[in-house]
Amino acid sequence: MLTSSLLTELLCSLSIIGGLLLVGTLLRAKVRIFQKLFLPASVIGGFVGLLLGPIVLGDYALLRVPETYISDWALLPGTLIVPIFAAVPLGLFMNKAPSAMAGKGKTGPNVLKAFALFAALSFLQSVVGFGTNLLFSGSGSYNLYRTFGYELSQGFCGGHGTAGAVGKILEGLGMDYWATAQGVAVTTATIGIVGGMLMGIIFINIAAAKGKTAVLKKAGDIPAEMARGFTTDIAKQGSMGRETTMNSSIETISLHLALILGVCGLAYWVLGLLKGTGITAFASLPVWIYAMVIMFGLNHILRMLGLDWLIDTKIKGKITGAMSDFAITAAIASLPVQAVMEYALPILVMCVVGFLLTYLFTFKLGDLVFKGDYAFERSIIAWGTATGVMITGMMLLKICDPDYDTPALADFSMGFSLLSLSGLITTPLSMAVLSTGSTMDNLLFSLAAAVVFWVILAGVTIAGRVSAKAPAAEAALPTAD
Repeated sequence: MLTSSLLTELLCSLSIIGGLLLVGTLLRAKVRIFQKLFLPASVIGGFVGLLLGPIVLGDYALLRVPETYISDWALLPGTLIVPIFAAVPLGLFMNKAPSAMAGKGKTGPNVLKAFALFAALSFLQSVVGFGTNLLFSGSGSYNLYRTFGYELSQGFCGGHGTAGAVGKILEGLGMDYWATAQGVAVTTATIGIVGGMLMGIIFINIAAAKGKTAVLKKAGDIPAEMARGFTTDIAKQGSMGRETTMNSSIETISLHLALILGVCGLAYWVLGLLKGTGITAFASLPVWIYAMVIMFGLNHILRMLGLDWLIDTKIKGKITGAMSDFAITAAIASLPVQAVMEYALPILVMCVVGFLLTYLFTFKLGDLVFKGDYAFERSIIAWGTATGVMITGMMLLKICDPDYDTPALADFSMGFSLLSLSGLITTPLSMAVLSTGSTMDNLLFSLAAAVVFWVILAGVTIAGRVSAKAPAAEAALPTAD
């Protein structure tokens, strides 16, 4: 039962996370290495809390916090991930203005290509992770837990936000090593975002030198405000979104937050009802899957009733973005370093192989799939997103396409949004195998899922080539005088 003292303790715990976020913001603004790596303030602040706190320094900690605070921080990502994931469907297919890129390239097929490529890559990263598990477990030198390797795709393709949810997922499945797994996932996410950004910039410079970039003719510097993380020019500061309601009734942020939290509450209620049925398949699914399903339904109802004007996806994004900032900082600050270090070599191996696979899939396969159609720009945003988060991919794309003149961002964004729809099918299946299957079972399922998306990718690519050749063949036919 919550009491006033518990709520006060939670508030104090969150205040320290807020302070670490401010420290991270300051360091990002002032320290050049952080600017070059584009490290988010949440990641910087989280590591400041970890390195100065009792987990690393023990009795000599400069940041002295009670053990209960660290326990709260470890639980926070798994809790906040529910509203973060629940909000994904809200605003989909609403108020979409015609894209300025609609006339550039073949938008429909390229959206499907981006979706299938990224989905296949995500499952292939899981194959690498579980394969690493089998390799080290088979050697007899490591006694890895059954689901080790799942963290690679969650950290690389998912980023720190999704990595922070790994613990909640495994805890819900009754696995007592959930805290260690969450630490491993956060570690892979950190390696992914740092390595992905560094290598991405190198790839851009090489591509520019070889003339493979459509817009950038020579590698240029990143805008100073993007590197610092802020701009002092008020005219250049963006808007948070539309005010869809009058604050005399309800604040727009309050409305969006109420919808998101309301759906979370419904999801917990539905999960409780389904657990009462005794069907294990229902009980093993994370609550955020139910939240996403309910939100898809609510989103459809709002559209059917003509109430889509109430929703602004930028406002929703700011709410979930703030939650992600706190979740990421808390996840890193509570990282179980000693437990994670026991798996240092397997983590290093699967990350190195993961980078190699991601490079081959995004750039080499991307050249074949998007041949002659802004292939590098499409590949670089896929690379950044597949080793970090969407914003990492956007930052890398902005270096070689400063004004987003190519259709790469528009097509990839739409393809990326399709993942939430496919996730309603793939995630329950993944959870079912993860909960009871062996490491080999998980590897084979991930490989089978990757093949399915690979077939979709090949089918769309071949269909596009055939349709492109048909008009050319007709044009080549001789005409009667």
